[in-house]
Amino acid sequence: MRLLQHGYSVRATVRSDPANCKKDISYLTDLPEASKKLQFFHADLNKPDSFNTTIEGCIGVFHLAHPMDVDGKEPEEAVTKRAVDGTLEILRACLNSKRSVKRVIYISSVATIMYNNKGLSVTDESTWSDLDICRSSKLVNPSYLLSKTITEMTALEFAAKNGLDLITLVLPLAVGSFICPTTPSSVSLALAMILGEEDHYEYLMHSYMVHIDDVASAQIFLLEYPNAQGRYICSSAEMTMHQMYEFLLARYPEFQLPNMEE
Repeated sequence: MRLLQHGYSVRATVRSDPANCKKDISYLTDLPEASKKLQFFHADLNKPDSFNTTIEGCIGVFHLAHPMDVDGKEPEEAVTKRAVDGTLEILRACLNSKRSVKRVIYISSVATIMYNNKGLSVTDESTWSDLDICRSSKLVNPSYLLSKTITEMTALEFAAKNGLDLITLVLPLAVGSFICPTTPSSVSLALAMILGEEDHYEYLMHSYMVHIDDVASAQIFLLEYPNAQGRYICSSAEMTMHQMYEFLLARYPEFQLPNMEE
């Protein structure tokens, strides 16, 4: 939506064939200028070369997709291999695009930074999660932590070796308004106290957040700013669960929130 508002022609990918897609994407097709400047292509990380046609002729690529194994049913190695192989094929497609692609923005996660022996003293983009600490995580599925960290490291290494202009953007929990018909999982997590999802409270004991408008602005800025390079953290709020409770209580008094003193 923001790219269209900035005057860009946009290509987006869906895992189903757009001609036979049963998923409702009218929230995208009905956007202003979408009929003229928005195209959909079939692409899937499990079929990495399926991105070639989408990327050919583009000036910039935003790579947001990442395989999710929420229930931990897949071996970590399988999740990581799928993420790495898919990302590398996308980067190769960018290299093979007759140099039309000027820059790639890879969306990373705070998972690639926070899991180390420095605790909460993380301050900059030079910090990386420790893979052994990721493997021992009991809070977040280790396969996500490992696959996300290894994939970002691999992407940066590939770009450096092949002269590809790649920027990685590290995001915490993204919250705020949304245009899709279902609530994004990150928003549901942030609203766990309002929604009464007590099993999610542990994720909010100490969290970092950013508004989705800032995320979109950051991505477009990094695409357009010629001097951007390397890795950037995009995080604007640090909050404990008690601070979130006070915030929600003051902002939404109509909701019955759990008593945090109990």
